[in-house]
Amino acid sequence: MQPGLRYLPGHLGTDEQRLLVEALRTAVAEAPLFIPVMPRTGRPFTVRMTNLGPLGWVSDRAGYRYQPSHPETGRPWPAIPDRLLALWRAVSGYPHDPEACLVNFYNGGAKMGLHRDADEEDLAAPVLSVSLGDTAVFRMGGPERGGRTETLKLASGDVLVMGGSSRLCYHGIDRVLPGTSTLLKDGGRINLTLRRVTRP
Repeated sequence: MQPGLRYLPGHLGTDEQRLLVEALRTAVAEAPLFIPVMPRTGRPFTVRMTNLGPLGWVSDRAGYRYQPSHPETGRPWPAIPDRLLALWRAVSGYPHDPEACLVNFYNGGAKMGLHRDADEEDLAAPVLSVSLGDTAVFRMGGPERGGRTETLKLASGDVLVMGGSSRLCYHGIDRVLPGTSTLLKDGGRINLTLRRVTRP
């Protein structure tokens, strides 16, 4: 495992997971899931997503960026739930709160290619990932594209903190394993990614 990467298996219990899912349902009603597309090519992602917090990450033909409003509704993103802020404060080891929470929904063969999170000004802050629902096969590489990678199965309730030298390592989701969780009524996986965007 890369230095600075912390894996907290089963960190969130079943009741806490259910409460988070209910909070997310309310948020998605306000900020519906949308399908981002790749810059230049316009190729759609296989995940659907939305955001919570003052800033949200979007991808379209113009590029990757953070913005304060939903790209389809034009409305501000819903607030990050207090439960997620408490989690960040407990495990991130960083003194300032996150400004963005990406909500990625994986279903029907959705996956995420190897990438690294480098659109933020504040790279000293870790990226905190929460898994809800079906187990995902997570792949982690190094700071350069290519080379050796490792895989890790992320189950519902698992938390991953990418800090230190792991902060800019390439990572992605190879696949989701259907039927490995009963948390979501119709199956699938939700990944919550908390990020600090601007420098304090």
